Amino acid sequence: MAEVSTRAWRVTPLAAEHVQGLAECHIACWREAYRGLVPDRVLDAFDVDRRAEAWDRVRRAHPGSTHVAVVGDSVVGFASSGPPRDRAPVAPLELNALYVRADWYGTGLARELLDTVVAPGQPCSLWVFEDNPRAQAFYRKHGFALEGARKVEDFTIAMQVRMVRPARTTETAR
Repeated sequence: MAEVSTRAWRVTPLAAEHVQGLAECHIACWREAYRGLVPDRVLDAFDVDRRAEAWDRVRRAHPGSTHVAVVGDSVVGFASSGPPRDRAPVAPLELNALYVRADWYGTGLARELLDTVVAPGQPCSLWVFEDNPRAQAFYRKHGFALEGARKVEDFTIAMQVRMVRPARTTETAR
């Protein structure tokens, strides 16, 4: 119980008042995590207003699918999940996004966001940059494993790999 009372953030469903802060957080997270992996021209071209409009469309079209972590009035992380977007899904749910600002790495915030949008142990898939060992280690810690599929990320040249957390099964008697 002490963890809940001493944590600095609160996790809440994305609401209209968070959209601008989420856009700023999203862009900052990409720049912090992907500089050197994603071309600078891509990272530098992000536009906060366009990103806010996109998140507002998500908020209206898929209420409850995205949660934000807020400290004071600032969004410092977020996660989003929904139906799988792959043509041949490997799990009933896809983690579409999970980001926290670099200052919040290692605090438990990412775990709380993950558990909020994907119940612990729930089967799920996600795409992560192949050259992002930190993120892959985090997901392995939460039951995900590389599945073998690869694809180029939509607007960069970076390769992505799919990770899957399978359903928990009960062992049958042998």
